[in-house]
Amino acid sequence: MKVKLLFFAALREQLGTAGEEIELPAGVTTLAGIREHLRARGGNFEKAFSGKALVRVALNQEMAQPAAQIKAGDEIAFFPPVTGG
Repeated sequence: MKVKLLFFAALREQLGTAGEEIELPAGVTTLAGIREHLRARGGNFEKAFSGKALVRVALNQEMAQPAAQIKAGDEIAFFPPVTGG
């Protein structure tokens, strides 16, 4: 299934891209699965999506939990926690 990934703020800088469209392996059906798939790429992706990395995720522009199911054509946005003052 093909999905659109977006990377914001420090993640965009760390990964060197604002986003991409990717074809996911058949077994990847949740947001947690996508995160693991990206981590397995190694390098900066491994650092950005390791278990200790604080990364928020939105599914089709709504905050979502790691267990959320995905479908073809979904937009998945990753970004670091936001703080303000």
